[in-house]
Amino acid sequence: MEWTEVNIYTATPAIDILCSKLEDIGIKGFAIRDAEDFNEFLENKNGQWDYIDDDLMGLAQCETCITVYLPDNNQGRDMLSAIRSMLAEIKSNDTDGSYGRLVAELSSIREEDWANNWKQYFKPIKVGEKLIIKPSWEECPDSDGRKILEIDPASSFGTGQHHTTRLCLELLEKSINQGDRLLDMGCGSGILSIGAMLLGAESAVAVDIEENATVTALENAVKNNIPEEKYKTYFGNILNDTELSDRIDMKYDIITANIVADVLIAMKNHFVRYIKENGTLIVSGIITERMDEVTEAIVSVGFEMLESNVKEGWTAIRFVKK
Repeated sequence: MEWTEVNIYTATPAIDILCSKLEDIGIKGFAIRDAEDFNEFLENKNGQWDYIDDDLMGLAQCETCITVYLPDNNQGRDMLSAIRSMLAEIKSNDTDGSYGRLVAELSSIREEDWANNWKQYFKPIKVGEKLIIKPSWEECPDSDGRKILEIDPASSFGTGQHHTTRLCLELLEKSINQGDRLLDMGCGSGILSIGAMLLGAESAVAVDIEENATVTALENAVKNNIPEEKYKTYFGNILNDTELSDRIDMKYDIITANIVADVLIAMKNHFVRYIKENGTLIVSGIITERMDEVTEAIVSVGFEMLESNVKEGWTAIRFVKK
């Protein structure tokens, strides 16, 4: 398949709002090149970074750019149209030009190139106190006693690199009890539900609106030696698919949902439908500006907020059903 590489040229102050709006369009994965962020890293890097590849040093002077990949089909063309409309709207309100050029430049890329070029940036990382996340092509000789969570995201969101995923896993680690049954809504690569299984959950159901995500999640479950009968995946949108909603209709000890604020708010009654009394709900993918809005909506249907986990503009929140 051919893909369209979309490079959105902007400025540092616009990164968060653009990423949020790209997620609202349905784009779950993107790459960001930002000189300000890279120079901050250079100033604060610790002793683990004695050497930096010369190829990366070009980031110190690059124009801020957000890159996304769209399939060369009707869905991709609709997304591209939405991106262009979104950029035009933001540009019309950016009277002082603080958001940069706000233009999208396109190029074609073969699927095999798109699927492999990003791998050089995905390295093993420690998350919380009990997990280390690694791709299958990397070695991890010293796990430091942690459970190894092996993830190949393919085209699905979820490597553990993004704050939303890591914040969610950290809260999940605090919440899992042996034998728990978990529902992962918007599963992406399956990283949350598979992580839960490694932390002690008895079974998991993973749901995503993208069919490729459910295929990838199941493949990743096999990589982590999770029995097929304990890990089920379903494709569809529970907000408008009654048959799917009924298929997964049982009471779960834990629900995770790493999506975006508007979808989390829309799902609030489904959270109530599927959670046990005193069950745990963990939501993430929320920019800090919308944390109160999401919290208010979920509390309104009978949940109590226990804690939030915040890092660099992103928030994950843990609730209990009372």
